[in-house]
Amino acid sequence: MDISKLWDNYIRTRDIRLREELIINYLYLVKFVAGRLYSNYRNHVEYDDLVSYGVFGLIDAIEKYDTDRGVKFDTYAQLRIRGAVIDYLREIDWLPRSVRQKAKEIEKAYQELEGELGRSATDEEVASKLGVSVEEFQKKIQHVSTYSVVSLDDLLEQKRELHSDENNEETSPGAAIEQETMRTVLVEAINSLPEKEYKVITLYYYEELTYKEIGKLLSISESRVSQLHTKAIFRLKSKINNCLN
Repeated sequence: MDISKLWDNYIRTRDIRLREELIINYLYLVKFVAGRLYSNYRNHVEYDDLVSYGVFGLIDAIEKYDTDRGVKFDTYAQLRIRGAVIDYLREIDWLPRSVRQKAKEIEKAYQELEGELGRSATDEEVASKLGVSVEEFQKKIQHVSTYSVVSLDDLLEQKRELHSDENNEETSPGAAIEQETMRTVLVEAINSLPEKEYKVITLYYYEELTYKEIGKLLSISESRVSQLHTKAIFRLKSKINNCLN
């Protein structure tokens, strides 16, 4: 059955068998999202578990998708799937408390420094703020690299929630203004990143490349890509917090 006809029939009847056909048709989205996240969490989770929870997100997307909103289902579903997997990662709470604490300290240092300086802080400046050497700072960044992925997904979830108000058929004027504000702040924050960090963020989230692919493209190691990604996330969070607080 043609996918558009399948959608029409499902929306009209809400037949569970048609929903199952839609799930099968879009299962590749679950595998895509799960595969990207697994590449960062492989030492902590099982790929099949990520897929399983991603399917819950897909089902949720199918049930709540509104064809009249003008948003492509693939885009909407990937955000739902990603959100479901991230919720699972939060639930199992695999990250050691010491790593969370280090991440909060680094995030606070970036936020305070870049708020004071009005520009991106250098590694030397952040290291000094933390009272450690640049080498020790780089080790801290590497240690919390996995946490940064979850943190950016938190930002993406905020964007998703601003795009869709599930409790109302129409987005309220206030929500629309907030959505535009978040979009503007995020775009400006990304554009203000140091060149290499900007490239990593755009290649990872917009071009949807893996760390390995980005490393080959930029002629750097995967661990270096991870470090750049982590620092970019801390900067983005600090810039958004400074602008919206």
